[in-house]
Amino acid sequence: MAGSTIEVRLEDSDEFMHPGPEDTFNESMYFNLYDPAERIGGFVRIGNRPNEGHAEVTACIYMPDGRVGFMFSRPGITGNERFDAAGASFEVIEPFASLEVRYDGRLVMLEEPLEMADPRSAFRDNPYEDATIELRYRGASDPWGGEPQGVSERAGEEFAKGHYEQLMTATGSITVGDEEFVVSGRGLRDHSWGPRTWQAPWYYRWLTVNMCDGTGMMLSRIARKDSDGIRQGFVWDGTEVLPVQTLSLSTRWSGEDRYHAHVHATFTVEHPDGRTVERDLDGEVLNLIPLRNRRDGRVTRISEGVTRWSLSSPLGNRATGDGDAPVDDTGADPALVGYGWSEYLDQIIDGAPVGIRE
Repeated sequence: MAGSTIEVRLEDSDEFMHPGPEDTFNESMYFNLYDPAERIGGFVRIGNRPNEGHAEVTACIYMPDGRVGFMFSRPGITGNERFDAAGASFEVIEPFASLEVRYDGRLVMLEEPLEMADPRSAFRDNPYEDATIELRYRGASDPWGGEPQGVSERAGEEFAKGHYEQLMTATGSITVGDEEFVVSGRGLRDHSWGPRTWQAPWYYRWLTVNMCDGTGMMLSRIARKDSDGIRQGFVWDGTEVLPVQTLSLSTRWSGEDRYHAHVHATFTVEHPDGRTVERDLDGEVLNLIPLRNRRDGRVTRISEGVTRWSLSSPLGNRATGDGDAPVDDTGADPALVGYGWSEYLDQIIDGAPVGIRE
């Protein structure tokens, strides 16, 4: 990846599908979006598991009134030719520049999103609405990442051989029941391929951040059970992608089930001229839904928190060409406030998340 001595390949062809002979091969794309003017956001993901005969399709919308509309399904697939399953589809119009995201299906509407900790009850006891998502995503930064060459992960710890991410703007519409929202906001998309199980990391923290001035970042902490693991990410200062050099995180938790409520990160980036710059980032979780994955007797929790971010000082040069996306309506400096997601994955041991100390 950028800033690393590891050689990474990333080409226009990587925007499309990849072969994968491994039993747990997964190819996925994910798109998130938040519109601060409409106070609505969400994400859509398709993960193809062709060698297991199914896809994983997730659609999640955080409504302005605090409800969360959610759907997850595992539709059958016979190959890995495209991202198109269970009413969701992704289309690459121009690599790294323009992509379309669609979803047409039902969402279960949760007035209490934490009910999804018990998905069977949540899907049984809550009402449903028809939903349509139609969004055009445009690249707002250079992509970061790719497929490392000559690198392999330890058996059982594979978590996507190839992986890149990119800040985006998005416009379009979200309709839930009889409510329609014309949206214009910012988000992040990622694309990954290779062997993957959600049980591979001991825990991880994935922070996606779009500042209201068009700059932004992604910060990633992946912990291993027997080592510190990985701390990495990138900053888009409006002109170039800068690799994160150091990263520390702390979390304030809430409730008996210990969901993250506030995130603090301190990180450094090195500029091409040799300057090392440190920033502090604080995230207030506005709404959160806990998702669950079970495999081979293990339980993994993935807590998805839509988050309002604040920076200690601006990231750098204001980005250009993103006039379609609104700024925050609170009057805050658009270079210091932003929105995005804090995704916390933890293995659950004896009923508790394993990464509670960080």
